[in-house]
Amino acid sequence: MPAPGPRRSSAYGWSLLALLLGLALTMLLRYQQIQREQAALELTRSALVDKSSVALITQLHAAESLLRAVQSLFLSSDEVSEQEFANIYANLQPRRRFPSLQALAYARKEIKADGVHYVTTWVQPLSGNAALAGLDVNAQPNNLQGVIASRDTDLPTLSAPFRLAQQTGALPRNDGITLRMPIFNPGSPPASVEERRRREAGSLAVSFRVSGLIGNAISQDVTQMFRVRITDVTDAGQQLLFDSAATAKVDDDKDFHRRLAYGGRVWRLDLQPRATARAGFDLGDSALPVGVLASILLAMLVFTIASTRQRAIALAWHMTSRYRESEERFRALNDLLPALVLLADGHDGAITYANRASRERLGENVGERRLSDLFEDPRLYPDMGQPDQRDFHRLSAQLCDEQGYRFWADVAISKVVLDGADKLLMVAIDVTEQRQLNEMLSFQASHDALTELYNRREFESRLQSILNATETGAPMAVLLYIDLDQFKLINDTSGHIAGDHLLAQLAATMHKQLSGSDVLARLGGDEFGVLALDIPDRQAAEAVAERVRHCIDEWIFVWEQRSYTVSASIGVVMIDQPGMTMKDLLARADTACYMAKELGRNRVHFYSERDDEAARRRGEMEWANRLRWAIDEKRLVLVYQELIPLSPRPGSGPRVELLLRFRDDSGALVLPGVFMPAAERYSLMPMLDRWVVETALAHFDQLHPAGADLRLATINLSGASVEDDALADLIIALLKKHGVAPSRVCFEITETVAVRNLSRVARFMEQLRQVGCKTALDDFGVGMSSFAYLKNLPIDIIKIDGSFIRDMLTDPVSHAIVRAVADIGQRLGLEVVAEWVADEETLRVLTAMGVGHAQGFSLHAPEPARFQSGGTVHPPAP
Repeated sequence: MPAPGPRRSSAYGWSLLALLLGLALTMLLRYQQIQREQAALELTRSALVDKSSVALITQLHAAESLLRAVQSLFLSSDEVSEQEFANIYANLQPRRRFPSLQALAYARKEIKADGVHYVTTWVQPLSGNAALAGLDVNAQPNNLQGVIASRDTDLPTLSAPFRLAQQTGALPRNDGITLRMPIFNPGSPPASVEERRRREAGSLAVSFRVSGLIGNAISQDVTQMFRVRITDVTDAGQQLLFDSAATAKVDDDKDFHRRLAYGGRVWRLDLQPRATARAGFDLGDSALPVGVLASILLAMLVFTIASTRQRAIALAWHMTSRYRESEERFRALNDLLPALVLLADGHDGAITYANRASRERLGENVGERRLSDLFEDPRLYPDMGQPDQRDFHRLSAQLCDEQGYRFWADVAISKVVLDGADKLLMVAIDVTEQRQLNEMLSFQASHDALTELYNRREFESRLQSILNATETGAPMAVLLYIDLDQFKLINDTSGHIAGDHLLAQLAATMHKQLSGSDVLARLGGDEFGVLALDIPDRQAAEAVAERVRHCIDEWIFVWEQRSYTVSASIGVVMIDQPGMTMKDLLARADTACYMAKELGRNRVHFYSERDDEAARRRGEMEWANRLRWAIDEKRLVLVYQELIPLSPRPGSGPRVELLLRFRDDSGALVLPGVFMPAAERYSLMPMLDRWVVETALAHFDQLHPAGADLRLATINLSGASVEDDALADLIIALLKKHGVAPSRVCFEITETVAVRNLSRVARFMEQLRQVGCKTALDDFGVGMSSFAYLKNLPIDIIKIDGSFIRDMLTDPVSHAIVRAVADIGQRLGLEVVAEWVADEETLRVLTAMGVGHAQGFSLHAPEPARFQSGGTVHPPAP
């Protein structure tokens, strides 16, 4: 038998060798375990980095959607008011989505002497953003570059970080950015750079605190694992935008980087893993105990081998579990996104993954479909399998869920490679509500809310298009202007609700009488307009008009057990001549409709040139009616025009002529040439003259800034007033009542009035001169009468008619007349005043002739009397 000692030594040797081999194998397994854990950690970190990148891009696209919604308001409306701008901000409630939003601002494009400027006009919210009102974007180069870039591309443009204008206090760095979109004039979106520049109306911007915008996008689990730094690297320098923890300890050799390009800027996303204390040695999770035990227990070699195999299986299961956890994290990240995210096979398009938003929107069985099956129009689906196709597609299309319901979405499809296999990644955003909002705004901008017919603005746009086509030889068209005859009676007897129902029902009735190409619109109140196209002649136009009139005449409106019949007066204008303007065309149609009413109502009347005189008389009647109430409504306004002395004398005060104006509903002043013919025709001049006399004398020392130093004020009187025997006594009484020196007042009468009734005018003037007033003869020279009657008129001032003054430098006859009047005036001891003086050369010639004063718009434009310069006409004191 062999000696036990050597056998024992051999056994020990083999045992030692087995122990060493077992320990080596155990250390190897431990190393592999650490590598797997590190790989799993890296995969988790990479997924969080991708999550941060997607979240930040999603945040910026959401801000773009906000601007697109507001941009749509401007594209669909001619006139967007500040209230509408505030309303859409309130409806969108952007601060619920963007807590870091500072302001939504609109800057209007303005042309100034030094070029185009963009001046901030509207700002929401107003609180905290007062500093933005009136801000010129040209003063901020970064902002101005964004305005120009967004205008030329019609794409969102992101600014470099800067200090916001409304920001107060001291901050360590610039913390503001703006996202800009252009605003174009209403219409379809412009398709070229030239059209965008031509239709540009302004720029829309939304400003954020960049640190807050990024902080809201980056989730808490990312900032707990990483130190997040975001830097703007668009330009040569780098500007720090966000730093989650400037003092945190990090592993510098394990940084993650992403570059985000959006709105013309490039941001660098740096995520540095936070340094953490390494965990202690865990015997329960390590292969070392098993290896040591296997090495020591040689007798249990089979068990050790079996145990090692089981351990290997456990490790494989652990690796699979970690991979599954990584995949679940990826799926959880995508399930949190509001966008539809789908992954499909790169060859046949079969969907292999759909996030929660996709399943909720497209159906739980979306995974059984192909990407092409999701499109309502399969032709819109880009065949990504073709070799000549790009790796990325972006389009707007209608998608279908499994029930066949369609909705609009912005779709992006890209080729990706996962685990060595070609995949298609599709991301879609539901924009149905936005499109519906755009369509609703467009409809409201062009249609009448009550009848759902076209409104006046859209009707005039269609009419202008027809006029433009007429210039190029398009077929003849006809314009019908329809005014209901008994509508006011129904409103008065049954109320406005009944009237509204009548208009809505009648609109539908009229629409049935027209062809599909004709245009029917409600122009306002009970007035409608029709544009009938492709009308060959007047007979066909009359047939259309009569058909409409007949259907209205036969229609019966029933309301609350009452029945009403209505009729219509229709004015017709043929659109058959080039060169007509829309304003003239509508005026002719209105005139023709007026004539139809004048001729008995319930009839069709074609416009003719003879109708213009009737229209003019109608306008005078309307003015006469307005003038009868002008004094009570305080519509009359006194203005003064100074008379400039050609040879000034020291100490002489200013001299003025008082003129009359009418203030319309908009506050604009109407010249007397517009309403005086109506006042003369309907005998309203005495009323106006009395108001001027009473108002001027009651506020005499408040007519001119000179106050009591005003030397002379001239008041014009009409022929009808001069023929009133009681006027002179009234003037004398008013002079005494208000304490006005008669020598400071001059009453002016035209030459034609004086010649018409010489004796009466002479008696009137003499009455006023006896108390000290001055008298003047206006428009001298136009009456073509003899100078002899000047000796019989008690006048102090001659005013040479402006038509002679205007032509005196070029017309020898006018020059001779002016010289003759000046000579005769000087010989009779009268003051001579020249009207319509427009230049220095005329002033020089008049001075040489001995003319005393000059008057003209170029010398002094009329100004409101001082006592009513604030816009309120005060009545004379009782």
